Order: sequence, then C-alpha cells, then structure tokens
Amino acid sequence: MIGWMKQLRIAFGASFIWLVCLIYFTQGFRSFVWTAVSYQLKDRLKLSPSASQFVTSIAFFPWSIKPIYGILSDCIPIKGRKRIPYLVIATLLSLFPWVIVGLQEGVRNSRNQLMVFLLLQNLGSAMADVVIDAMIAEAARLEKAKFAGDLQSVSWMAMALGGICGSLLGGYALINFQMENIFLLFAVLPMLQLLSCTFVKESPVSSNTSLKDNRFDELNGSISDEDESSKQMRKTNSLRRKKSSKQKKKRRVNRSKDQMPEKDISFMSQLLQSLKMAGYTLFKAFRQPIIMRPMAWFFLAQVTMPNLSTVMFYYQTEVLNLEASFLGTTRVIGWIGLMIGTFIYNRFLKKMKLQRILMFAHVALALLTLLDIVLVSRLNVSLGISDQTMVLFGSALSDAVNQFKFMPFLILSGHLCPPGIEGTLFALFMSINNLGATIGAFLGAGLASFLNISSGSFDNLSLGIAIQVICTFIPVCFLFLIPKEATGISA
Repeated sequence: MIGWMKQLRIAFGASFIWLVCLIYFTQGFRSFVWTAVSYQLKDRLKLSPSASQFVTSIAFFPWSIKPIYGILSDCIPIKGRKRIPYLVIATLLSLFPWVIVGLQEGVRNSRNQLMVFLLLQNLGSAMADVVIDAMIAEAARLEKAKFAGDLQSVSWMAMALGGICGSLLGGYALINFQMENIFLLFAVLPMLQLLSCTFVKESPVSSNTSLKDNRFDELNGSISDEDESSKQMRKTNSLRRKKSSKQKKKRRVNRSKDQMPEKDISFMSQLLQSLKMAGYTLFKAFRQPIIMRPMAWFFLAQVTMPNLSTVMFYYQTEVLNLEASFLGTTRVIGWIGLMIGTFIYNRFLKKMKLQRILMFAHVALALLTLLDIVLVSRLNVSLGISDQTMVLFGSALSDAVNQFKFMPFLILSGHLCPPGIEGTLFALFMSINNLGATIGAFLGAGLASFLNISSGSFDNLSLGIAIQVICTFIPVCFLFLIPKEATGISA
C-alpha cells in the first residue's frame, strides 16, 4: 500500500494526490454536516417531511447541471488557466455558506435563507467535483496513463473513508456540540482545500493560439475537400482579397492607436464560438440513439420512483425514537454495503448482461422496500426483530443493491463517451442521473403531502411505501432501451 502510494506520488506529485484525496474525502464527509441540516430542518424550523424534502431537493439542484461547469472551465480560461481558478471559486462557494450559516442565527432559522445558502454550497461542491475529475483525466492522459485506474481508485477510497468518518462523527457531534458549531467545524475542510489549491501548479494555456490553429486546420480541411481546380482558385483569390482587406483595416487601426475594441471583439467572438462549438458537439453526441436510449432509461428509473427517505427519517426519529448516533451508524453500514456491492459486481457480475442485472436490482429494491412496510406496520416487533436490526440491515442491503444498479450506469457511460468530450459528456450523464433523483425527491414530497403524511401523523405511510414498491417495477418495462448484448466488459 505504501509503495503503491509512493508510485502515485512520484507520477503525479504529492500536492496533486493530496488535493484529489482531500476533495473526495470532503465529498464523502458531507454526511457529517448534512445530518445536522436534517435535524435543523426538522427540530428548529419545524418543517413537515414534504417541506423538508422540498428544501433539500432545491438545495441539491446544482448537481443536475454539472456539464455547465465543465463547458465553462474548458472554454473560458481565467488568467490563462482552466482548472485551478475554477477550483478556487468552487471552494469559496463551498466555504462561505457554512461560515455564514454557522455565525448568523437568523439565516439558520429562516427556511428560504437557509435554502439559498445550501444551494450555493452545493453549487461549489458540484463545480469542484467536475473540475477535479477533469484534472484527474488530464493528469492521467498527459503524465502516466497506466496509473489512470489507480488514481480513480484512490479517489473512491478517499470518498468512502470520508463517508464512514462523517457518518460516525455526525451523530456524535449532534449530541456533544451546538448546531452552529457543527457548520463551522465542517468549514475547516473547504479552508484546507483552498489552501491546498495554492500548491498545485497548472500550466497556462494560450486560447488565442489554439483557436487560430483550429481555424487554420478548418481552412486546410475545407480546401482539401475541394477537388475542382477552379474552386480552389476562387477560394485562393477570395482569401487573398480578404487578407488584403484585413491588412488595410489593421494599418488603419494601428494609425489610430486604438486597438482595444478590436481585441475585445476578437475575444468575445472566439469565446462565443468556443461555447457554441462545445454545446453543439455535446448535443450532437447525445442525440445519437445508442447514447440517448440508455440515458433515458436511467432517467426514467429515477423519476418513476418517489423518494420517501426524508419521511422515513422523520418516522425513525419521532416514532421509533432512534438516536442520531445510531442513524450515523446505519450510514456507515451503508458505505460498507456500497464497497461490498462494488466488490461483488467486479468479482462475479461483470460478464452478466446489464439488462438482467438491472432487472434483478429493481426486484431486490422492491423486496427491500417491503421491509419498510414491515417496520411501519410493526410486524417486526411481533416477530421478535428489533427496530434497530431492521433499519441497520435494511440500509446496508439497499445501498449494496443500489450499487449494483449504479455500476452499469458507470460502465455504459464510460463506453458511450466519444473521444475528445469524455469529461463533459460524462458530467452530462451524471447530471441526468442527479436530475432524475431530484425529480424523484420532488415526487416523494408531493406523495407525502397528498397522503397527509406529516410530523406526528404517519397513518398513511404504509400506503405511500406500497405505492413506492409498485413504482419500482415501472423501469423494468423499459429495459429494452438498454443495449441487449451489453455486459460489464463490453457495452
């Protein structure tokens, strides 16, 4: 292990490896502070389950527009650099909302103000996630391609470690610290991230030169496509006339000693051209049926299943009286379930058809959701099974099965990304998945409101879970959208 990390440090540099680990650890450790947010919405703001889920769904919306951050960092360098400046901006957006929420009681106790600051914080976290993924891809391509898988493994291990630590410490912090101090404590990680950005060097890019080279290549390509000598002659004469006209204009501008407007116009035209080309390339790639159909399925798999997780959180804390420390332990079991699910998938399921894996995953999710009905109806008590056991193992198994579902998504996304736009298109795939999850959360909030499920009133919760079970089977009817022969090895 030590030797492996030493090889990565030599290949990529200690400061870069540290930054990758820190950002992914922070992403996992977010469970530490979001546990406090859940209790803030429930106990301090006295929001209903549907209202609480609505607030968190709005707050997590920035994760659904990740391609925008990728296109901006790709096309608009800041002082000649495309990654570190955006990472600094993202870190500042991640840092200051927690500081303000921690210091200003009025912000913490206002639903709308708290939602705005949580939205800004997620905007920074999502942007940082996109930028660091791009930096990993560039480093693996430019430095040591053979370490690309190892670098991704390091990031996933760091995030899992952060998730375990955040889940364990989140419940402990709620018992031993004031709510505002938890927000301020978490702000330490973005501060370290901001400091770490100063130690990572990034080579400047010359956007003007690259754009000129692209225009030159396009010009050569257009000329080479012409086979008739007359067209070549007309193009050559036309280019000469344009060049002569430009030279005359340039001489007039030089004589007037006023070149700034021309530079500004040139920069803006290049910027708009770059953004237009990036958007067009992304749209052209995504509209291909081989890409659009599988992504449509994963989107449907999220939006057709109403998410009642916030409602269950209220039920577990108010009716079952489960403590925050125990709920943190269940999240640790969930992270372990994710890792076990990843191992089982890589070890035994790679050669299985993705359609079959996804079908079994949804059937298993439906069966595990039925355990919530057993819990809510209190059948487990009559069977001699404690509430803690039901929640603990239900969480672990659900997260493991969800990983079986997520792994095919990652595999298909990696295989479907065309060369040259892998980062941006993969960010689009992740955004589609996140947007589907957000809509599913909205549907869950709407279902809870429709069934009059609120704090202290859970009479219709079993009916809501039953509807959720039925909806789990809807995506199975659309599995024809997944390529029939796709497996974990070839998609």
